[in-house]
Amino acid sequence: MVPGDSAILTHLRRGALEYCVLAMLRGGPTYGFEIARHLTRDGVLMGSEGTLYPLLSRLRKAGLVDTTWQESPSGPPRRYYALTDSGSRALEDFTRTWQPFRDAVDAALSEGAAP
Repeated sequence: MVPGDSAILTHLRRGALEYCVLAMLRGGPTYGFEIARHLTRDGVLMGSEGTLYPLLSRLRKAGLVDTTWQESPSGPPRRYYALTDSGSRALEDFTRTWQPFRDAVDAALSEGAAP
């Protein structure tokens, strides 16, 4: 990573990470550690799992996810997170908006290189 990349990633993550979490829940309820493991595997979407639990709490308070406790075969009960109808709509809205936004950024970056 070159200097400045960390600040850039922080800003980009701030806008997109919650939708990445919502997208992970499309397939059904998932517990926090599994979400964290998936999002931290390359260090790009999330640097550490310490940012996940406050984000999940905000999503729950906003009504975008619900939680349930389920027994675990290998330890204490786990809190599972599931997408609500509002969460599904928010994810659909983001998905519809993301591609044109991404394309506009790509175009701006490409045009900036042209004379």
